[in-house]
Amino acid sequence: MIDFVGKKKWFFLISAIIIIVGIASLAIFGLKIGADFAGGTSITLQFNPPVEQSQLRPEMADLGYDTATIQNAGEGNFIIHLRDIPRGEVEKLASELGGRLDSQTKLIDYYSASPRIGAETARNAAIAVIVAAAAMLLYIVWAFHRMPKPFRWGICAIIALVHDVFIILGIFSLLGWFAGVEIDAMFITGLLAVVGYSINNTVVIFDRIRENVTKHISFDFAETVNSSIVETLGRCVNTALTTLFVLLALFLFGGATIHYFVLILLLGVIIGTYSSICISSQLLVVWEKGEWGTLFSWLPFVKKPA
Repeated sequence: MIDFVGKKKWFFLISAIIIIVGIASLAIFGLKIGADFAGGTSITLQFNPPVEQSQLRPEMADLGYDTATIQNAGEGNFIIHLRDIPRGEVEKLASELGGRLDSQTKLIDYYSASPRIGAETARNAAIAVIVAAAAMLLYIVWAFHRMPKPFRWGICAIIALVHDVFIILGIFSLLGWFAGVEIDAMFITGLLAVVGYSINNTVVIFDRIRENVTKHISFDFAETVNSSIVETLGRCVNTALTTLFVLLALFLFGGATIHYFVLILLLGVIIGTYSSICISSQLLVVWEKGEWGTLFSWLPFVKKPA
């Protein structure tokens, strides 16, 4: 039997390192805000034959769009973020770029948002995440109300959820800095989907822990949790793999407009499966055994318990 609980300090260390890097990136670089939040116009152009981004940027500047953000979406597609301009001007821009670059240009997608709407979208997104987390906490407390101290179960699940969200935010902060990836309304949709997936996996494992506790399979709570993880491991991994196969196909062959939305889901499935197995359940053991003080005792500057 794999001793997941016995390796909890390593799981916490891995997560801590990733989250610290992500928080540092958020503090230094922040998130690259798209038109949905900052306002402006977002378009997707397809060039046939394909052109290079290095060719496109000087032509955009020469046409008076030197502040535009250009993102290569592959296969001749480019996602371009501009100041707020009407669709007629966008179509004229596409035509002029095609002529200058000797390439047939097609307008795949057009989206325009004002800064006021962008601010409302950001506020509503934050409220949605908070309400979803609160609702999930109440649901888990109610679902496990027959267990001693059910509030602990809910808090551990929400900590794992926050863990997943911070990791994804950190990854997209780095992608924004190094690859120019911007977040938009689809990012929030993907994040909420990840939250739901993560909680679902956690509840599956928690439910098995509850069953094994009532069966008294062991007097040691850590052994009960570890047995429950092992028993549900096949289901969690198989569910994740089947989901990943579909998402990977969408990521590789789907359109450019959903590329990063699918990437969020891919990351969310992987991180959510990891956190439900290696974080939420382990936190439950730490809390039950009162091991918070010894959790980081392996660090050289932390005083070891007598």
